[in-house]
Amino acid sequence: MTTPLGPMVTVTNVTRVFRSAGTAVTAVNDVSLTVPRGEFLAIVGRSGSGKTTLLNLIAGLDQPDEGSVVVDGQEVHRFNDRQTTEFRRRTVGFVFQSFGLLPLLSAAENVDLALRIAGAGLRERGERTRELLTLVGLADRADHRPYELSGGEQQRVAVARALANRPPLIIADEPTGELDSTTGAQIFGMLREVASQGVTVIAATHDPFVMEHVDRVLEMSDGHLLPEGEGHLIAEQRRRRGDESRPRTDVPPVRR
Repeated sequence: MTTPLGPMVTVTNVTRVFRSAGTAVTAVNDVSLTVPRGEFLAIVGRSGSGKTTLLNLIAGLDQPDEGSVVVDGQEVHRFNDRQTTEFRRRTVGFVFQSFGLLPLLSAAENVDLALRIAGAGLRERGERTRELLTLVGLADRADHRPYELSGGEQQRVAVARALANRPPLIIADEPTGELDSTTGAQIFGMLREVASQGVTVIAATHDPFVMEHVDRVLEMSDGHLLPEGEGHLIAEQRRRRGDESRPRTDVPPVRR
């Protein structure tokens, strides 16, 4: 009889303080969070609320001053440099606001590079790259460089790259921040599809339509993670929707 897997992410009493010129800023203040496997969680909050710092702690890009971070059963807060590198390579896929594509590489080469770094063979890389670019609707744009792609297309390449090594967790920091509302809805729809396949997705966002796509929304304010359902931005989004439970049906499809 197999033992059920625990949550994908467990953050316990985490605090992160930044110090500069004698001034201390508490970016994350005694935050605890549990994220089940396969959940699509959005963390909203105004600029400076601490949401990006929290994502960085979960992703192993930063270390807490206090508390613990456990991801996929691994104590991330205890990692040395080698363990952190392997964790980022195998466990977490990243999607950033600025896309983060290498400008001299084509869409296919940007995806292939992630597989090459992970040690995949030539044949596997080719097959996986074609599979992912087809998934995000860009098979016909595989040979185009980032400057030849629209912002939405670049972000779709970034999603494909994040999925390259089949990570169980996707961290998306403001993935629609540089996109128009229509394209942003497509990107969130794509991340929703990823989560439906069992991948855990955690996104930090300002997007007003985020509640239409995710399983849960939490708000951060002044370094604190507010109880579920509380927060000014969540209240604003609910008022904007009019009906808290009505699903959105006008999300434009991803171009295939």
